[in-house]
Amino acid sequence: MHRRLATGLAASTLALVTVVGTAATAGAAPADKARVLANWTQTSASSYSLWAAARANQAAWAAYGFDWSTDYCSSSPDNPFGFPFTLSCARHDFGYRNYKAAGTFSANKTRLDSAFYEDLKRVCAGYTGGTKTACNSTAWTYYRAVRAFG
Repeated sequence: MHRRLATGLAASTLALVTVVGTAATAGAAPADKARVLANWTQTSASSYSLWAAARANQAAWAAYGFDWSTDYCSSSPDNPFGFPFTLSCARHDFGYRNYKAAGTFSANKTRLDSAFYEDLKRVCAGYTGGTKTACNSTAWTYYRAVRAFG
């Protein structure tokens, strides 16, 4: 009799803890949100690739509550002189919007701007000769603009 009562009480307590724990976390972002955000906003090509894969499958990351909105390169051309900077600008916006929402933008701005510049340089790496030089010059101009005005 005592064993049956103890088992029933333990099961009831476990069910209550589960319900309370679930209610406490409902609507909250996963605990590793900051780590995921940091992984997606580094200067490396692998960081860019992780972010691009997540961007292509945003629904899988819905619980994190990331802001995926973008105005791309703001008031600057998204593809200056035909150089496709659009996705680099989108990742830069992603970093800015999400670190501002987290209240840690100031501590991360320099790295976000550096990641943006590295992304732009990776775009330019696909060119040769004078076209590559023009692309790199344009990338430098975009980078200096976000450093000063971003």
